[in-house]
Amino acid sequence: MTDLHADADPADGRDETANERMDRNWNELLQELRVAQTGVQILTGFLLTVPFQQRFGDLDAYQRGLYLVLVVLSVAATGFIVAPVSLHRILFRRGLKRELVDSADTLAQTGLAMLALVLAGATMLLFDVVVDRTAGYVAGGVVLAGLALVWVAVPLRLARAARREDA
Repeated sequence: MTDLHADADPADGRDETANERMDRNWNELLQELRVAQTGVQILTGFLLTVPFQQRFGDLDAYQRGLYLVLVVLSVAATGFIVAPVSLHRILFRRGLKRELVDSADTLAQTGLAMLALVLAGATMLLFDVVVDRTAGYVAGGVVLAGLALVWVAVPLRLARAARREDA
């Protein structure tokens, strides 16, 4: 008699096969990407309209350069966050769910890192235009630090605390 759940991860308390776990992981990742995709697509669309605004001509060389970097980062973030859809289409029904989940996770994390840079950079540009360059640097740094805290440091701290509780 074979054990259908031999490859289940006993540490997470679930009774599921590796395939069931990969299906669950894929579905969880898709739910997360739905949230991120909407935001990054709206942000990218907004950034693409900025040059057509009347005051765009008032930007100095630094601000225009920063703006162009933000557009490239935002388009790249959109590409990375949407890439798992293309990956799934290509790998569909090929028995590569583990590879799909692992690659999609890497793409999503890269896209989120780029999104953090776009959010910090957009804040920096806005403060630079409205207040001054120093305020832009400070605001951008605060946003980047805040995102690093809530998107990276807090989850890592929770993971470490959970491992200590399990030990």
